[in-house]
Amino acid sequence: MSTDVLTSAAGPGTDSDADGVRLTFPRVVTSEWIKFRTLRSTIWTLAITVVVMVGIVTLFSVFFGKQSSGAQDSGGGSIIVFTIAASMAQLAVVVLGALVITGEYSTGMIRSTLTAVPRRLPALWAKGVVLAVSIFVVSSVAVAISVGVMQIILGAKGLAPDLGDGETVRILVGTALYLTAIALFAFAMGALLRHSAATLAAVLGLLLVIESLFQIPWRPLQLISPFLPGTAGANIMAPQSQLDLLSQHAVGAALSPWQGFGVLLAWVAVLLTAAAVLLRRRNA
Repeated sequence: MSTDVLTSAAGPGTDSDADGVRLTFPRVVTSEWIKFRTLRSTIWTLAITVVVMVGIVTLFSVFFGKQSSGAQDSGGGSIIVFTIAASMAQLAVVVLGALVITGEYSTGMIRSTLTAVPRRLPALWAKGVVLAVSIFVVSSVAVAISVGVMQIILGAKGLAPDLGDGETVRILVGTALYLTAIALFAFAMGALLRHSAATLAAVLGLLLVIESLFQIPWRPLQLISPFLPGTAGANIMAPQSQLDLLSQHAVGAALSPWQGFGVLLAWVAVLLTAAAVLLRRRNA
């Protein structure tokens, strides 16, 4: 996790102004992947993400199976459990997203990273790429396992999600996309604040506290609420029937699933842009 990691990732026989090693972006990504996969926090948080998602889906499936009268609903009611599971699993990915960048600032290792990558921004983008791909793959695996569990427990009763339904596929894929975007949101906030505790307080406070306060029936808050990152992004995991019901009582904008996810991505883009600008201007 030092300059040597980036140097070895670059490989021999390349050119550099400093030491004969030419760092390309793929090589910076490789070095960041080496650092990412060797951190214990990575293993623990990814494992917790899978366990939380699969565990919640399993418990829900057992409960739903026992309470069901056997009516065939093609999994329409059971699919909402993925929204619940993702809302819990997001706590783990937020921690990981923050630590990916703030951990280096707390240990001082960021100086070695920026020494090895003098232009700075490739290091930031590489960390983001590694984080996003890892979270998406792991959360997709967790979703796949969860669907398998639901098929085993609820399939015989006709209550498992219908994988041939477009809305079901959107919710399942959207769960992985949402967790990935939330991890990047925490990563961008961490790049701005450069402190683990401050980043976690800001992100979790926004997702869990501030968004709850914006549910107060006061018109100015209700107009802003649909555009908060968690509220907007979660639309991609919500059944259309639920969104239609909420839109009937909405004071502000009623965002579609993909519009809501687009708002979350906009938050990520703005924060990453601000982080990139400050990374170029501030000392490590």
